[in-house]
Amino acid sequence: MSMNWQSRRSDLNPTGRLLTHIASASVLAATLIFETKASAYIGEGSSFLEFIPAIIIISYLEDRGPALAATVLMVAAGLWTRSTLHGQISGEDWARAILLLISGGVIAMTFHRLRQDVRELLEVAEARLAAVEATESRYRWAFERAAMGFANINDKGELLQSNRRLSEMTGYEEEELAQLQLETLVHPDDRDALAQLLAGLGKDSASFASEVRLLRKNGSAFWARLTLSLSVPDGVLSETIFVVVDDISGRRAVHEALRAQKEWLDLALSAGRLATWRIDLKDGIVTGSGAFWDILGLPPAGSRRLEELSAVVHPADWPKLAVSRKLASVTNYDVEIRVRRPDGHIRWVALRGREEKYDDRLQRLGVAADLTERRQTTLLRAAAKKRERIMLEQRHRFINLFPVITALVNMVNVPENDVARYKETLIDRIRSLEATHLLLSGNSSGSGMLHDLVAQELQPYMGTREISVSGPSVTMSGGAAESFAMIVHELATNSLKHGALGDSKGRVEVNWTFASEDGGGDIVFDWVESGRRRPPSKVVRHGFGSMIIGVDGAPLVGHSPKLEMTDHGLRYSLRLSRKEIGP
Repeated sequence: MSMNWQSRRSDLNPTGRLLTHIASASVLAATLIFETKASAYIGEGSSFLEFIPAIIIISYLEDRGPALAATVLMVAAGLWTRSTLHGQISGEDWARAILLLISGGVIAMTFHRLRQDVRELLEVAEARLAAVEATESRYRWAFERAAMGFANINDKGELLQSNRRLSEMTGYEEEELAQLQLETLVHPDDRDALAQLLAGLGKDSASFASEVRLLRKNGSAFWARLTLSLSVPDGVLSETIFVVVDDISGRRAVHEALRAQKEWLDLALSAGRLATWRIDLKDGIVTGSGAFWDILGLPPAGSRRLEELSAVVHPADWPKLAVSRKLASVTNYDVEIRVRRPDGHIRWVALRGREEKYDDRLQRLGVAADLTERRQTTLLRAAAKKRERIMLEQRHRFINLFPVITALVNMVNVPENDVARYKETLIDRIRSLEATHLLLSGNSSGSGMLHDLVAQELQPYMGTREISVSGPSVTMSGGAAESFAMIVHELATNSLKHGALGDSKGRVEVNWTFASEDGGGDIVFDWVESGRRRPPSKVVRHGFGSMIIGVDGAPLVGHSPKLEMTDHGLRYSLRLSRKEIGP
């Protein structure tokens, strides 16, 4: 855009250069004429000093070469004049000539050096000017084509200059914007914020920003981040306030959507009585929502050390919070823990979420729910169902009791028309049935242990007779237990009347074993008596007792009965099926 010194000198027109040479030649000629006349009139007293002004003028007008040539010519002319007029050149003239030659050279070199310095200064200035102009050009290009809106306003808020983007945002042409004030573009509800920005400039800070709504030409509004900056130092307010307008409508919409989603999430968590939590397993830091700390019975806090939760988490459930040995990228996490709250109540809390690595840090995050009421309801329902089953079983057993009693009455014959003996026998059987029923009723499941059924019948003789009862633990259901108790009662009654229990030296051994080693087959029950029987007879009477133990057919419960009697003992064997006697 600008030219350097050399280019300007080379671009001088020929007339200018000719006039410069004529002026230099005229000064040189005038000086030579003056020197010649001065030498003629003054004589040897004239010096060469009258040439110095001419040398200065020529050095100023011409470059170093012409100035040195003119100096040499003046010295030669001065010496020639003195030689012609006086016939000789004195030593003093030679000294003056040399001095003039040196002075002229110094003057010419000085002007040449000054001229070079001026050229260099001009070149530097021109380079800086070119840089400024390039910077200004880039600024103008960026100003006009920027993705954000730019404008300059004065202290009154008048728009002095705006770019194309601001015009696109607002729908105004640049000429229309130049006739508006910035306040006109701001929504009425946000104009106070603009006033605060302008008031704060130059006082608190040189730059202020705020999110406001701007109005388009068609009256619609959009959100923008408005930044005002002073373009002069020291906070001096002048017509140089720089305005940056960034359209944040999309960002604002996303922000509002996220805020709405957070509100919906909080509402959903609150409605479901859920809480959020996060555990940094590397640092052992637990963070959670207010509802999370409320579930644990702890006061709200931003975060807590994981070790602090050991004070409220049940010791048996504390290992559930330990770090997994298998560190997978993402692992589902679902545990239930018990929490002892400060008031002493135990609460069941479910922690559901996932365990994952994030930025090489292992963490757990998810939701928490208080399951106490649900668990209590489940337990109450289970207890109610269990109670209902027991009541049904008791009712069923009670209903079945009457047919059993009826069968007892029908099966017992009147011995020799002795009603008293008939009554005694019947009452004895009913009492045995009653004892078994009471034993089974005492168990909530309605079942009984085989050992208890045998021990109950032999209990009255434990202190006076040698009796042993042994066998594995076997549980019998209600119906099977009642039938088996009647078999044991019949064996005990028969032993008391005719066998070991009726003899002070008699011995009774009762034992049972599993037919197979795995315990899944039949149970072999043995009743063995040792001692003198009375009366000694191998004849088996066929009556009610024989029907119960299965001598005349199938026993009340079990199968494959065997009865062996001798003068000195008795052995009764019975096999009980696991499916028949219950669990």
